[in-house]
Amino acid sequence: MSDLNIPAGFVRNAVGHLVPVDQVREQDKLRDQVARELAEAAKELSLALKKFKKKSLGDVADLISIAGERYGVQMGGKKGNVTIASYDGKYKVQRSYADRLTFTEEMEVAKVMVYDCIRAWSKGADGHLLAIVDRTFSPNRNGQIKTTDVLDLLRLEIDDDHWKAAMQAVRDSIMVSGSAVYIRVYERIGDSDNYKAIPLDLAVV
Repeated sequence: MSDLNIPAGFVRNAVGHLVPVDQVREQDKLRDQVARELAEAAKELSLALKKFKKKSLGDVADLISIAGERYGVQMGGKKGNVTIASYDGKYKVQRSYADRLTFTEEMEVAKVMVYDCIRAWSKGADGHLLAIVDRTFSPNRNGQIKTTDVLDLLRLEIDDDHWKAAMQAVRDSIMVSGSAVYIRVYERIGDSDNYKAIPLDLAVV
């Protein structure tokens, strides 16, 4: 419901009820103020990142197109990964595409096969492996299995026919559902050949 429909002197609470302002605790008002200010700032940052990504993808695509025209090559087909750098090598920008992976119902079969292996090995399975397996098949808050955990499981080299069959079942359950495009920006560390990412993720800022 729109805030325009709230009478003067009232505020709306989380369940939609109108509450007189003078009945709202100061701590509640302060919490509301902080939450709103941070949310508005976050929306501005999100919009700025969206604009940056759009501009970045457009600029890189234009650069590729200009290069193609210069050499008489028509650019087309699947978009690929590209790295461009400043003339002095201080900055690098990468455009990369990655497949979006989901899992079919066959993952449930693979899960049973993996746990059958663990039970068959009994004490022969170390705690590290058990932790990896548990993490792999534990859905996140959205009920989804994390792709990175599945790929970690597939990288394990275990010389056991049952395990190999289970891993094949895992591979068979993987389905490409689309692709995502990323822009990553890097800055050279001093005069070295090493680069550090310029963080665009709140978790690493």
